[in-house]
Amino acid sequence: MKFTILDRYILKQIFEVFILGIVVFTSIIFASDTFISLIKQISMYGMPVKIAFMIILLNLPSVIVMTIPMSVLFATVMTINKMCLQSEITILKACSVSINRIARPVFIFSIFMAILTFVLNETIVPMTQSQSKTLALYAIVQRNIPEGKQNFSMKELKKGNYLKRLFYVEKCEDKKFTNVSILDLSDNDKIQILQAKTGTSVLEGWQFDNASVYTISKAGKTLNTSWLEKTIIDFGSDIQKQLDKENNGSDLNIKQLFPYLYKSKGLSKKILARYKVTFWEKIALPVTTVVFVLLGIPLAITPPRVRHNRGFLFSIAIIFCYYIIRAFSISLGYNSTIPAFVSANLPNIILGILGYELYNHKCENI
Repeated sequence: MKFTILDRYILKQIFEVFILGIVVFTSIIFASDTFISLIKQISMYGMPVKIAFMIILLNLPSVIVMTIPMSVLFATVMTINKMCLQSEITILKACSVSINRIARPVFIFSIFMAILTFVLNETIVPMTQSQSKTLALYAIVQRNIPEGKQNFSMKELKKGNYLKRLFYVEKCEDKKFTNVSILDLSDNDKIQILQAKTGTSVLEGWQFDNASVYTISKAGKTLNTSWLEKTIIDFGSDIQKQLDKENNGSDLNIKQLFPYLYKSKGLSKKILARYKVTFWEKIALPVTTVVFVLLGIPLAITPPRVRHNRGFLFSIAIIFCYYIIRAFSISLGYNSTIPAFVSANLPNIILGILGYELYNHKCENI
């Protein structure tokens, strides 16, 4: 298909505003969601700042995928609304250029961005999400290794800022510990004291050799004493449980998620329901880009008497409505109240029908 001067003119303006939208919406999502989550992990689990920054970069593709439909909507509404305010739409109509003809390059752009969204969500996002989780666990396991220090203590906190474990190490060189004592308060019913001559840092946590373990009740009564040839303090267990609890299959692509539509593969019903919703979401999200354009174009075309740009407010209103409906439908899908297909596509169905009616009405009356 050959692009005319009108197509290139509209696409140029659409693309410029689209880039601005990507920057703005990505920043907002990072500030309100991703960044706060990482700060929580840094404070609760002691994640190093450098590792947290790497995780931010790894989470960037998943955020961009979410902001592409928003940015396409923002670019569409702002561009069409600007053309209305400058009477360009009126002039084009006087030259027998229909709304369908004006909207054609916008729909072409939205379809291209929908394909890009699908490709990113199938290739880059699962890979970066998986690496992000792995890096988070590695950071927790390898954190706070006091290389080259002597006679020091450190503490590990649990939820509520309560003490979970207290460590005393006489010496640490080359990630090897000498004369270690650990006060373990992770169990609410008992206290454990571990003493070991040597230890080292391994992938699973901190490993101690030839350790003596004393178990004491809360009342101060010694319950038992044991000797362990090898024991590992697993720093990553808490965050692993949290990651598993929040897991929705975002680190898998459609091909990997497809078997979960028919087989549980040992997953709980709750996790399985999330996997099914995520499968259909990966298809629904690119479609959202086109639905937003279908809804945005008629709302952006304002009467001649309106002399101010309402595009930004329209964009925010549509996005707000979309995510209210999405949050409601996704929660129902996660709880298996409605089918996963309906859960993922309900926002597109509602806004798509509304957009189709408004678009046809605008085409017939202008």
